[in-house]
Amino acid sequence: MCPFDIHEGNLMPAKRKLTMRHIRQMLRLAGSGTSSREIAVILGIARSTVQDNLKRAAMAGLSWPLASDLTDDVLEAKLFVHPGVKQGQRLRQEPDWGPLSIELKKPGVTLLILWEEYRSIHPDGYGYSRYVAAKFMLRQQGMSQGFR
Repeated sequence: MCPFDIHEGNLMPAKRKLTMRHIRQMLRLAGSGTSSREIAVILGIARSTVQDNLKRAAMAGLSWPLASDLTDDVLEAKLFVHPGVKQGQRLRQEPDWGPLSIELKKPGVTLLILWEEYRSIHPDGYGYSRYVAAKFMLRQQGMSQGFR
């Protein structure tokens, strides 16, 4: 495999996924006093990647040696969670698409008008482009299930 992404004339190094093994090695090396620069050279990754992941580990309260029962999935969840956002919950209020579909069938009613009403009720709700995209996706799902 070529270490460079030569598709479309791009000669940038190909992006590789950072494995939990790399992160464990990072933590081990950092725990033994190795600098971020040296860790980057040893693992063949960018120094900024090392610094970012060590910072994530510190924020998660992780240091070497890791607990023996800490699986890769748990380690990943501790390092890569979005602070302040509970998993499985939406950040914005979802519009009630059922009544909106009925309203759209009325003459003179547009998505823009419905979105303006939605934003007056939910000022921190979806922007117009996301609102239209969500409606379009919902419509596509309905058509694939035989609805119109």
